[in-house]
Amino acid sequence: MNTIIKTLVPLLKGLAKTFSYIFKKPVTYQYPEKKREVSERWRGLHRLKTENGKLKCVACGLCEAVCPADVIKVERRETPDGRSFPVKFDVTVTRCIFCGYCQEACPKDAIELTRNYEFCDYTREDFDLSRDMLAKIGE
Repeated sequence: MNTIIKTLVPLLKGLAKTFSYIFKKPVTYQYPEKKREVSERWRGLHRLKTENGKLKCVACGLCEAVCPADVIKVERRETPDGRSFPVKFDVTVTRCIFCGYCQEACPKDAIELTRNYEFCDYTREDFDLSRDMLAKIGE
């Protein structure tokens, strides 16, 4: 008898919760005009940050090394005075799992996952973002 009660109580609580949704009014957004709130934890499209008109990225390659999906490709070049910068910084968005490791690994806080969830296009090639495209996303 005791095991039956232990089994029925959680079941009845779950059914009560499920049936409570029947009597609630559904939430519908008129999408293009009204957009839903996005959580602070949301990780969307990548962007490269700039400072004084120059990229903050020093092409250290940590984001490329830590990426589990292997979607970031960085090519580095140095100036005569010893500073390095990315010649090529490509992100393949269609393969990205939006884990945020690249953002956490960056020592210069140069890469960021924005809260943009509205990116779509017709071809896969349009989701291969280059350095210049990533810098424009934040503007």
